Amino acid sequence: MRARRFVLVAAHNEADCIAATLAALALAFPEATVWVADDGSSDATAEISRREGARVVSSERVIGKGAAVTRAALEALRESRANGAEAGERSVFVLCDGDLADSARTLGALAEAVERGDADVAVAAFATRVGGGVGLALGFARWAIRRRCGLHATAPISGQRALSEHALQNVLPFAHGYGMEIGMTIDAVRAGNRVVEVELDLTHRASGRTLRGFAHRARQLIDFVRVYLARA
Repeated sequence: MRARRFVLVAAHNEADCIAATLAALALAFPEATVWVADDGSSDATAEISRREGARVVSSERVIGKGAAVTRAALEALRESRANGAEAGERSVFVLCDGDLADSARTLGALAEAVERGDADVAVAAFATRVGGGVGLALGFARWAIRRRCGLHATAPISGQRALSEHALQNVLPFAHGYGMEIGMTIDAVRAGNRVVEVELDLTHRASGRTLRGFAHRARQLIDFVRVYLARA
């Protein structure tokens, strides 16, 4: 019997693409409950998400990706336990970013990898790199994961993941801000979970080599360093 599926979408000011992302997720996971973790958006992200049928967990101010998705994940876990305990059903939790648009329909492969028992945590590796800077933040993330848990990750900061219920419990609460993904990987491996990467044809709104893009990656790197030091 296939596991019950829950989808958690991280979003901050994604009004321009959240509807397309949710529509694609509805095709990929037609029976799943979908939560949007709205990190203090100042646009119509929350309103559009509700209109598309998602459950929205909003913060009144920006609290960071890790904290915002943690709140939605705890709600999803409570529902999984309440509705699946008596039936003995397994649950799989799919995490993704709100800017994937139509490419989100490929994420079913991650849930299937966990359901087959190939992994406890399945991470999407983008088949084609989109945007990005000189690779400093990405390189540090790979190094930090390898140093802290021994895993050689090619997609260390991918927000597209599927986790078994047990694995999700092992990695909550998520690390602060943009450190969420590398903290999740380190914590999962240290807890004995199997982490595998699955190459998928995904697209997203990447930050380019602009002043704004470099500022974004600088904030990422700061959060990565915080996670690395916290997991010494």
